[in-house]
Amino acid sequence: MVETVHSTRPGATSQAPQTTTPEKRSLSSDFDTFIRMLTTQAKYQNPLEPLDSSEYAAQLAQFSMVEQQTKTNDTLTALVEKLGATDMAKLSNWIGKEVRAVAPANFDGTPVTISPAPLAAADKAFLVVRDAKGETVERYQVPVSADPISWSGLNDDGEPRDNGLYSFAVQSYKADELLLEEAAAVYHPVSEAQIENGEVILILEGGQAILANMVTGVRANG
Repeated sequence: MVETVHSTRPGATSQAPQTTTPEKRSLSSDFDTFIRMLTTQAKYQNPLEPLDSSEYAAQLAQFSMVEQQTKTNDTLTALVEKLGATDMAKLSNWIGKEVRAVAPANFDGTPVTISPAPLAAADKAFLVVRDAKGETVERYQVPVSADPISWSGLNDDGEPRDNGLYSFAVQSYKADELLLEEAAAVYHPVSEAQIENGEVILILEGGQAILANMVTGVRANG
């Protein structure tokens, strides 16, 4: 089952009409039928061999059990609907936010904010930028720091690179020896949120999907 929340036009509201549930209508109909049945039994019973009152009691008990089960089902249904509404409200909180996660970023000419995490033991670090095909399009030295980096997306001629998905990695070096290359987290705008099999899935601006538990930071868009 997938539940989805995305941006909607402001001012749009809807109100569901109040209706009687099929279970309640069925219960009322069954009760009327039950009363008619007892009345008919009493009316046409053999005066010489009247029905045992225990039979009436057993039938009443059986109907009472059905009634209680129906009420329990109604209560559970209402609880599930309430919990579902709560989950949907939580989903809406993601819309319009920027989330930090390790995933390719959608470049549309706007600078991309990268969160590097070079090794503390490194004496220098490099940022590696790869396109959707996995080809390296940029590689340059960056500070050995966890401070955010803004990638402009400009090529050597100062022109914006093609729009699309780009991934980022940080290479940590010590004495010119590569210690580690690790994917870097990037801030992504969230355009849609879903619940699928009990897990929250975020659809990013470029169409890439990530699990909410991959997010390591959230900020206002822009």
